[in-house]
Amino acid sequence: MAAALLSLQQSASAAAGAEAFRWPNGARAAVSLAYDDALDSQLDHAIPALDKYQLKGSFYLQLSNPAVDRRMTAWRAAARNGHELGNHSLFHQCSLKAPGHEWVQPQRDLDTTSVAQMRDQVAVANTMLYAIDGKRERTYTVPCGDVMAGGVAGGASYLAAIAPDFVAIKAGGGDAVTASMAALDPYAVTVLAPVGLSGKELIALVEQGAAKGTMVNFTFHGVGGDYLTTSAQAHEELLKYLAEHRTTYWTDTFLNIMTYVKKQKRGDH
Repeated sequence: MAAALLSLQQSASAAAGAEAFRWPNGARAAVSLAYDDALDSQLDHAIPALDKYQLKGSFYLQLSNPAVDRRMTAWRAAARNGHELGNHSLFHQCSLKAPGHEWVQPQRDLDTTSVAQMRDQVAVANTMLYAIDGKRERTYTVPCGDVMAGGVAGGASYLAAIAPDFVAIKAGGGDAVTASMAALDPYAVTVLAPVGLSGKELIALVEQGAAKGTMVNFTFHGVGGDYLTTSAQAHEELLKYLAEHRTTYWTDTFLNIMTYVKKQKRGDH
C-alpha cells in the first residue's frame, strides 16, 4: 500500500513538473541537438541523419578550424536547410591549467587571455558567421565550459561581457536535463557532451526531460568519427526515437528553443 502511494505521489509530481512550463503544441519537453568544433564527421554523418529524420540541429563553429574554410559550401547549405550555425569563438580558448587540458596551445590559453580579448574575438566570430549565413541572432557555446579569462585566481568570467550579443549561452556543467525552467539562466544553460553513450542511454536522458517537463541539451563532438565520439548508430537511434515521438518532444535549434523560452518567461504568449 505504501509503495503504491509513493508511486502515485511520484507520478503526480512528474505530471506537475510537466505542467509547470508550456511547450509548443503540447510537447512535454524540448530537445536541443548541438554539435561543437565544426568537425568533418558532423557534415558527413550528423547532418545527413538529421535531414533524414527532418530534425534541426545547432552547429557551433570554431572559426579557425580548417574544416570551416575547406567545407564552406556545406556549412552554408546546412544553414539554408534550417540548421543553426552558432558561435564557438575564433580559437577555442580553454584553460591550460585545467585537468586533462595538456592539448591546449599556449597562444589559445584562456588563463592568459583577458576578458576584453575574449569579447573581441567572439565579436569577430559573429561577423564571420554573418558572412557565412547572413543571420544576426546567435547563440554561443563556451569552449570546454571554461569561463575564467585571465586565470582562475586573478581572472574573471567573460560571459557577462559577451552576453548582450547572444540570445542564450550554453556554459557546460555536465547535466543534459534542465532541472527547472523557472530557475533557468538563459546565459548559463547546462549541457552534456556525450562520449560513447548508446542510443538507449541517450533516449533515457530524453525521457527524463519529459518526466520533468523541462529541456534536454546534448552537445556532441564527433559522430561516427573524429574525437569525443558518439557512434553513428547511437546518434541515429536517438534521432529515430525523437522523430517517432514528435508530439512528446519539441526538437529544434537551440536558438529557436531559447527564443521561445525567453518569451514564455517574460509572459509574451
